Amino acid sequence: MARTDTASRVIAAPPDRVYSALVNPEALAAWLPPDGMSGRFERFDARPGGSYRMILTYTDTSTASGKSTADSDIVEARFVDIVPGVRVVQAVDFVSDDPAYAGTMTMTWEVTASGTGTRVDILAEDVPTGISAATHTAALTSSLANLAAHLEQ
Repeated sequence: MARTDTASRVIAAPPDRVYSALVNPEALAAWLPPDGMSGRFERFDARPGGSYRMILTYTDTSTASGKSTADSDIVEARFVDIVPGVRVVQAVDFVSDDPAYAGTMTMTWEVTASGTGTRVDILAEDVPTGISAATHTAALTSSLANLAAHLEQ
């Protein structure tokens, strides 16, 4: 059965700044990797039909359990829909020989004005079975905390 994971957070920044951080590769590389990982893009084209390839590397390789290599996760993503200032929808695949990580996960990032800040909602649908719900939710929450720290400086 397909699984859906969610996370949300209100960030003390205006919606246009938050949205910009969702489609800017330098900003994404700074905040998207969850705690314990760093990230870099091999390519990035933020437009419907565009794509990116991101390498996420574990900081502590002694405890790493990467999906793609012993110490990394490689993500191939395609932008399915982009509504400027509102939503980014991506089809995400992990590069892995393990069938538990196979399948395309759809990730929707939505921004909504909320009081003096912006609410960011993440919806991850069809999460591969190899990713535990607790680990994935923690990673999504960590990325949102990183986004807040990046924008609230």
